[in-house]
Amino acid sequence: MYFNIDEMFEKYKDRVFAVGFSYFRNSADADDVVQETFYKLFKSGKNFESEDHARNWIMRVAVNECKRITLSSYFKRKVSLRDYADSLLWNDPEESEVFLAVMSLPKKYRTVLHLYYYEEYSVKEIAELLNQSSTAVTTQLSRGRKKLKERLEVWGNEE
Repeated sequence: MYFNIDEMFEKYKDRVFAVGFSYFRNSADADDVVQETFYKLFKSGKNFESEDHARNWIMRVAVNECKRITLSSYFKRKVSLRDYADSLLWNDPEESEVFLAVMSLPKKYRTVLHLYYYEEYSVKEIAELLNQSSTAVTTQLSRGRKKLKERLEVWGNEE
């Protein structure tokens, strides 16, 4: 099945960016993930069996790219998470606090929470994307939810 790369880019660029951002907590590295993911798609000339196959391939490449970037020597610059959050448009001020709370979690928790809640992947699909067992993903989701709840309660009590 043929998919137009421009259409694929428009459809998935924000999702790939979100995965990169949830992994790195900065837009510069997330932009790099988007660029490299779609470069690899373009270079591969891949034909996909279905829309789901294309989506899963793109997201798997994005996750792998995140891992590759963390191993590179240039991975040293950081952009303020608060500055980035302030630049986003939120429907409700609480969304900003939830975003910051999720981003304050350890990478393994924020990545699975993002894939599960924002990208709507199943536990099984996340396990395949991250090359982990379903049990590990379920545990990370449970612990991530617990840590997120604790953070939000602490932040709520500070106000």
